[in-house]
Amino acid sequence: MSSFVPTLTRRHHQRLREIYRSAGWPRQDLVEVELLAAGQVERRLSDQGHETLRVTDAGIETLARVFASNKAARSPHEALVEQVAVAMGRAGRLAWRGLALRVPLPRTLLQGSPLDDGVLPAVVAEPPAQLSAFDDDTDTVPGQPDHAWCMACPDVFSIRRSSVEAYLEPVVHEIKVSRADLLGDLKKPAKRAAYLGLASACWYVLGHDARGRPIGDPDEIPPECGVMLATPEQLTIAREAPRRALERLPFHVWMALAQAGPVQREDRLQAGF
Repeated sequence: MSSFVPTLTRRHHQRLREIYRSAGWPRQDLVEVELLAAGQVERRLSDQGHETLRVTDAGIETLARVFASNKAARSPHEALVEQVAVAMGRAGRLAWRGLALRVPLPRTLLQGSPLDDGVLPAVVAEPPAQLSAFDDDTDTVPGQPDHAWCMACPDVFSIRRSSVEAYLEPVVHEIKVSRADLLGDLKKPAKRAAYLGLASACWYVLGHDARGRPIGDPDEIPPECGVMLATPEQLTIAREAPRRALERLPFHVWMALAQAGPVQREDRLQAGF
């Protein structure tokens, strides 16, 4: 009898996780064959003669090992972004990470009109590769010569699951895990203006320092934004975000959402293997 043991890949890990979460109905494909050969799953026959799959103790050990490895590889920022995205999914919303979305803003804001504290607003973000999704190269907004396009890159962007466009309630979550990053961000009114131009509400999600203290106080966050305080276990609302009506999303936003694809339900924190 052959002692061949297949090398398990990410695809095998994903299937193993699916079997663990499900009733174990077999698909009878090659991935399943290799999991059986590796001793990660076993076949079970019910009293009614139905065959199902069960994750073995070896499979459980594999899932735990992969989960620990992936968890250790995530940076604090990535981990909190994932936590928020997953929370939005559990709340019945479709969530995206790492989007690059065009927003028209007044040129005076982008070019740096002085503020009360003398700080000049910065450009929202460097356009990533996703900018190629837009086929016009002009910076001028049609019909608005005093506005220009900028790129907004929200950490998490989500909408309600609804077939009525006026009920989508797009929301932006900006994730901060360091005090220095938060203070630098608060000096960028153009960035907040871009987020508020995209969404009906904008939230700052504040992580904690090494001693478990929030990196900022809710009173430091501008009143047009809500504040959440994050721990590894939960997100707590410290101040509600003001909401405004947003009847529809621009077509170029829909194109960006379609190209990126939302976060899948399998990206749950407790099963992020």
